[in-house]
Parts: sequence; C-alpha cells; structure tokens
Amino acid sequence: MQIAVSSDTLTEQQIFDYAQNFIIQRLGTVQGARVPQPYGGKQRQVMIDLDLEAMYARGLSPNDINTAILNQNLIIPAGTAKMGDTEYVVKLNSSPDLVKAFNDIPIKSVNGIPVYMRNVAHVRDGFAVQTNVVRRDGRRGVLMTVLKSEGASTLSVVNRLRAALPGVQAQMPPELKMDLLFDQSIFVQAAVEGVLKEGAIAAGLTALMILLFLGSWRSTLIVATSIPLSILTSLVVLWALGYSINTMTLGGMALAVGILVDDATVELENVHRNLAMQKPLRRAILDGAAQIAVPAFVSTLAICIVFVPVVFLTGPAAFLFTPLALAVVFAMLASYFLSRTLVPTMVMYLLPAEAHVHAEGETNPKSEIPNPKSASGPIQRFHNAFNGAFERLRSAYEGLLDWVLDHRAATIVAMLGFAVGSLALAPRIGQDFFPAVDAGQLRLHVRAPAGTRIEETERLFGQVENVIREIIPERERELILDNMGLTQSFTIMAYLDNGTVSNADGEILVALKPEHAPTAGYVARLRRELPSRFPQCTFYFQPADITSQILNFGMPAPIDVQVVGFNLAGDLAVAKKCESRFAKFPASPTSTSTRLPMPPSCASTSTACWLRKWG
Repeated sequence: MQIAVSSDTLTEQQIFDYAQNFIIQRLGTVQGARVPQPYGGKQRQVMIDLDLEAMYARGLSPNDINTAILNQNLIIPAGTAKMGDTEYVVKLNSSPDLVKAFNDIPIKSVNGIPVYMRNVAHVRDGFAVQTNVVRRDGRRGVLMTVLKSEGASTLSVVNRLRAALPGVQAQMPPELKMDLLFDQSIFVQAAVEGVLKEGAIAAGLTALMILLFLGSWRSTLIVATSIPLSILTSLVVLWALGYSINTMTLGGMALAVGILVDDATVELENVHRNLAMQKPLRRAILDGAAQIAVPAFVSTLAICIVFVPVVFLTGPAAFLFTPLALAVVFAMLASYFLSRTLVPTMVMYLLPAEAHVHAEGETNPKSEIPNPKSASGPIQRFHNAFNGAFERLRSAYEGLLDWVLDHRAATIVAMLGFAVGSLALAPRIGQDFFPAVDAGQLRLHVRAPAGTRIEETERLFGQVENVIREIIPERERELILDNMGLTQSFTIMAYLDNGTVSNADGEILVALKPEHAPTAGYVARLRRELPSRFPQCTFYFQPADITSQILNFGMPAPIDVQVVGFNLAGDLAVAKKCESRFAKFPASPTSTSTRLPMPPSCASTSTACWLRKWG
C-alpha cells in the first residue's frame, strides 16, 4: 500500500524531513513491512548562497569558501582519555550544532582583518535541487510505499500497519496528515472471500440437490463436510511443499470448489441406489463404493491431467500457475480419498435411521429410488413432490430424445449450424492473457519530450489532470496522485517499476470510488483524447492493481518481446529489426497513421492480432 504525507501549513522540506527521519523508522518496526525512502518532497540540505560582489571586493573565490567549510566542518572519529580515576570523552566533532553557526566560520584574513562566512555569503536551512515531485489532487506532498518482506502475509502486514498508524500519527505534528492509498490487500481479501463464497454456493447447491433428489438431510451433511476437508488437505500439502496462500492458490481453490462435490455426491447417490435394492446398510455401502471406485478415479484423473502441462512451464509463468494447478490437483485427489474413506464411514453412522425407510418403501422402477409411504416429514413431502415433477420432466425429455434419434440428419445439421454460427461472435470477443480486473484504479505513464525540466513537467501534468477530470466525473473520482521525475535516493531505485527514466516523465495514479463506471471505458477515452491534445507527449497505461501486476510479470509494459539466442550480434540485429517493425504500429487504433493500418481481419483492437499479421 501507499501512504500520502501532506500538510496545509508545513513546507515540502518539513514534510519530507518528517517522512524520512521519523515515519520510516516507526513503520519499519511493523513486522513484515519494508518501507523504502519516500518519493517527492524537498530533501533538507544546508545551503550557502554566495555574494559574488562581496567576495570579489575581498579577493576571495568560491574555492576559498569550499576550503574553509571542508577544514572547519569536520566529523572525526574520537575516543576517550584516561586520567587518574576518570575516563574523559574526547570530542573532535567540529561540525556546528546550529545552521546559523556556519555564518561565524572564518574564511581568510585580508589585510589583517578576518573575513567570516556572514561577510560574503548567507547560510540557510534549505533543500537540495528537487528532481522528484509528488502531488495529490494538485497539492504537493510526499509519497511512501510500503512493501512486504519475503514470507510475510499481505493481509497481516496491512492490518498491522493500520493498527500502528494512529500511534505514529500521534507522535507527529497535528498539521501533518497521513492517508492510506491504493491498498492492494483488498484483492487478496477478495480472493479469500471468493473462495469462501464459492464454497458456500457449492455447499448450498449441493445441499439443495441432495434434498431434492434423495430427500435426506443427513446425506447433505456428509457432502457439506467433505468440501472444507478437501480444501484443508490441499492447503496442508501446499504448506508441506513450501507454497503460500496467495492470489493464485486461492484462485485454484475457487476453481476446484465447484467440482469437489462430485465424488461425495456420486458415492452417496450410489449407496442410496443400493439401499433401494433392499440391501443391508453395510452391504449397500461396500457395493456402492466398489461399483464407482474405478469410474470416479478415472474421472478425477481426467480433471487432474488437464493441469499437467502447467508443470512444464518455465520462468515467471511457472511461479504463477504451478501453485494454482497444484491447489486444484491436491484438492481433487483429497476429495477422491475422502469419498473412499470418510464418506462411507459417515454413511454408516448417519444413515441407519433412514435404512428402514428404504426397506419399507416402494421402489420406483425407473430410478430405483424408493418413494416411501411411511415418511410424512416436510422434507420428505417436498422430496415426493419434486420427484413427481422430475418424472414428468424426464418423460418429456425421453420424448424429445426419441424424436432426435428418429431425425438424426436434421439434428446433426442443426447442431453443426449452431457451432459454425457461433464463430461469428469471435471478432466481438477480446483476446487477453488473463481476464481483466476492474479494480477502480488507473496508472497512466506520461513522458514529455526529452530534456524537459521538472517544473515544466509538473505544469504539463497539471494539464493532463484537467483532461482526466473532464472525462472522469467528480462523483466517481476519489483522488489523483502524480509522481514525476527521479528521486535522489539510490536505494529506492531498486523498487521502481514505472519506467521513469528522467525528469521529463512520471506517472499519474487515479483511484475511483466504489460506485463508478467501467474503468476500461475511461481508459479507452483517455487513450483517444490525450494523444490528440498533447501530441508532443507519450502516454501508456500500466497495471494498477496487484493482480494485473503479478500477471504482467512485473513488467511496466503489457507486451514484452525478448530475443533469446547464443549469438549476441545476431540477437541484437534481430531485436533492432523487430524494433523498426514495431515502430510502424500506429500509436492507437484511432490513429491517422497510414504506414501500417490495422488489418481488416482484426475487428478488435487486440495488439496480439496486429503482431500475428505484421510481426
């Protein structure tokens, strides 16, 4: 997540000083948090403004000022002196304690008269030349990025950070404001909630199905027990293999929940079928398990085999999709194992109360499921009513199936026509590596002409902001954050992923309110509008949310073309040839460039389609 530090009364220098020397140290104590140096602000620095005319009158040069500062502003390692029974600390630090004390440093003696710093210069508490500017809704401030350490949990780090922030705020001046921005833990939380939601939906639908077809709440309880146990088993195996619970593994769990119910449901239905054949409970359980053991095993393996190719992935894709595939496979194998062990055991202990119902009931010749006359409970009455409606539906389906078998040619032609006709939808379907996530966040990179000074870049960003405000209404816009230029901190350069290379470019982060129009629509409008209003600038959108950033492998561009080979000279030649071909692509699908029009067969604006046609 990010923290915006701002104030209505404090200067940029003071804001940066508090962020760098106080807030970072306190947030650094949060377990699992890693806080780099802040962006923006003015870095505090003692400045000496030279009076050139006064120096010339006294025969001094800037080098004399520099020599005087180097000789009299010393920080020398010292030690102690032992004299008698006492050990004294030797102080050799001659650096002034106050900024104004620099004005009393003697520089040179001219005609027997000492010349002090105050006679030829003015020393002040100032700031270094600013090369990085951060603005929030048009006001300057400081931006702090909080990362998580290796092995730490995103949710835990964010929760600890939120708990620690009020204490940090209490130690700061009241006019200093700290606001949390772009909290990426919401996506992890959404993934967790998605798994829970999918599990609840699967359990609910399965329970409804069991109640409708079998009329047994005990069978419903058995199936509902096997779902969470399968997921927990998968988590245990993932933990043993060194994987963590992350967005991808949670996605695998959500994918598996929908099919986890199959093994237990089929097992239960077959036991009920054997009970309907007047078999004793134990024999019905054993026969029911034996009859479907091989088909269920083959079905489970068929699902698991789908994920086998993921094991052969390499590079970043392997780190992303291998845990997802393993989560599904382990959950499916656990589900099959539980259907062979736990489910029959629970049937043995829970279904004896229903065994006599099957023994006394009348078997339906079509379904082999009894229609008990002795049961009078509400569940059983509803079950009987549903069975009657289901039998009528099955009779209608049998009639339709008879007609289809009698008219096979017409059926085949109709189905083939439907399949071929569905191809007409292909141009209207987008082509993405992964479905887009509408996180309500935009990350726009703006690059001005090379050599643009930071002040002009800030003015240009203000104009781009005005266009964003025109397109995105205020009722849907939460904040606009600008980060322009390069920071002077060398350590934070290791964390940059926005492609900023000079003071002439930067990025604009836009956060939308929960109730907003589709983000993709605003992105499309900005792509059309900004190049036409600012033809001298380059614009491109970067992944804004953590899910898109992960799927983009951390690259600042959505398409990354790499040339790999053993001949470096040949690789470079191929790379330059690709670059020259790619440079002919129009800036946008609406560009007026005629050098490379979009191929007619590419009805969508997919860049992948362009690459296939022109690469």
